[in-house]
Amino acid sequence: MRLELRENTSIPRLTAAILIAVGVAMAVCSVLIIWAGASPIEGWHLMIKGALGSRFALSETLTRATPLIFTGLAAAVAFRAKLWNIGGEGQFYIGACVAVLLGTRGANLSPLVMIPYLFAAGAIAGGLFLLVPTLLKTYLNVDEVVTTLLLNFVVLLFVNWLVFGPWKDPMSMGWPQSAPVVDAAMLPILLAKTRLHLGFAVAVLSAVFVWWFMAYTTWGFEMRAVGAGLKASTFAGMPITRTIVRTALLSGGLAAMAGVSELCGVKGYLTTDLSPGFGYTGIVVAMLAALNPLGIVASAIFVAIIYIGADFMSRAINISNYIADVTTAVSLLSVLMAVFLTKYRIKRG
Repeated sequence: MRLELRENTSIPRLTAAILIAVGVAMAVCSVLIIWAGASPIEGWHLMIKGALGSRFALSETLTRATPLIFTGLAAAVAFRAKLWNIGGEGQFYIGACVAVLLGTRGANLSPLVMIPYLFAAGAIAGGLFLLVPTLLKTYLNVDEVVTTLLLNFVVLLFVNWLVFGPWKDPMSMGWPQSAPVVDAAMLPILLAKTRLHLGFAVAVLSAVFVWWFMAYTTWGFEMRAVGAGLKASTFAGMPITRTIVRTALLSGGLAAMAGVSELCGVKGYLTTDLSPGFGYTGIVVAMLAALNPLGIVASAIFVAIIYIGADFMSRAINISNYIADVTTAVSLLSVLMAVFLTKYRIKRG
């Protein structure tokens, strides 16, 4: 048996392969639901109902998907250029810290000024933060997987120090949290009596922008070319270092925008549990979408449906909500295998 590279992989074939892979993952996880003593049909029905069955459920799903779109885009941009950014969680918190630092001031500013200002400042800070391990990789050949991963813990410890120390809100009744941002910094609600905020629209527009940028600009072409073949790109005279730097700035900026969106759209203040792992889940979202920026919107909503729906299913039929983690993991493995088989065919020889 040997592997043979296919001449071309069409978008419809890739999409069909991903959908089939997700279906296989659902079938595998149905066995676990049966093992837990419940009907898989009832379990999946409750999951869909809990995530999409009402106006409130749909709004919660889209709210959960919002930071996942940002962190998924951050991972996709970096991975396209073979920059293995595992530090989305740290960059998320960098964006949140900047939002608190600037958002607790300027109460007299208009939201039309404050909100773009916070997103821009957070994106710049996140991009510069990722630039540190990127330059270490470029000039000293330091593995960016290790540095970006470890910086997540550094940032989280820094946030922990801030909310227990200099940024602790004296009005928080002893709870470790920062002072809330001003009203002008809070993102407008898109759907009345829900938590769905403007960040979702910004995330979707960001996905469209990244798709356009990667597909139709010279810089996007250079990023894809460097990821496809570093030696060939060097031979072609492309600016490798500058391309990697641009990739880092864009990837880190997108992850930091997730932090700004979550803090200014949902909580309003900084805590150490602001993210339940959005930075890491964003990698799963990106891989489920085969690194396609537009597909990331769909995959982020899919993952959000699983997590929101699993909580509802857990309460309804007493199945552990850890089924969400298992379903996401099995879906990822299935999609990776499907994508691999759309690029290669197995032949006897």
